[in-house]
Amino acid sequence: MLRQVAEGVLTHQSELLENNAVVVQGRTGVLLIDPGLTEAEMACLADDLRESGQSVVAGFATHPDWDHVLWHPEYGEAPRYGTSRCAARMREVRSDPGWKAHVAEGLPPEISEETPLDLFGLITGLPTGTTHIPWDGPHVQIIEHPAHAPGHAALLIAERGVLVAGDMLSDVLVPNLDELNDTNDPVAEYLLGLRLLEDAAGDVDVAVPGHGSVCGAEEVRARIEQDRAYVLALSAGRVPRDARVGSTAKTGWEWTTDIAVEQVKRLAERSERRGSASIG
Repeated sequence: MLRQVAEGVLTHQSELLENNAVVVQGRTGVLLIDPGLTEAEMACLADDLRESGQSVVAGFATHPDWDHVLWHPEYGEAPRYGTSRCAARMREVRSDPGWKAHVAEGLPPEISEETPLDLFGLITGLPTGTTHIPWDGPHVQIIEHPAHAPGHAALLIAERGVLVAGDMLSDVLVPNLDELNDTNDPVAEYLLGLRLLEDAAGDVDVAVPGHGSVCGAEEVRARIEQDRAYVLALSAGRVPRDARVGSTAKTGWEWTTDIAVEQVKRLAERSERRGSASIG
């Protein structure tokens, strides 16, 4: 189930959505990042760790999307960290008396009955400005940035040469901008996130995206440039010409075209609203 991608760093990919769970080995146990989608997948991962004599001593959620804040009882009661904004978003979700039903409605129908939600979103927010995950293992640098979702963070494990990118730098999933509102600029936010990942890439031999295939150092930079070109095309009002969109999208990922079309529409509508407001 687990595949080694660097010394002391292993991954497991979910069948649906190609989510990558990441295991980082420490002195007394493992750090578990974005651990999976279904009951069976997460229980299997717990079994593999137990059979190898390792326990989970810390967890981390890269951002507050549903598929990155799941957990399983067999991982134990280790602290599950995230950025302060990520944890705040999860508290907001769980404060709604009907939160579980609302989350369940948004799950892919293929796994809606197989995804455990009892421990969903129970994230301990690290104080703003925290630069490393507090655990007994290799230094894991937190690179918080505004791209894609509030409180999104990449993780740099420099001594292992690994960048855990969250929902960026994927070869199957296109850049997905944060929600539009009257105060943010999701295009500028995404470009800032890419710049921060680019700054970290000099220490990287391997990048693990939230979805899709793990890649080596040379492809990391190519993926950064591909994502940057994609976002700039969106900002210019064009559906990007990108291998992840349209007829060249990977089988099962054709819906990424809908994401691109919808984002172009949303950006155009906001531009029109702002133009109307300035005229008024």
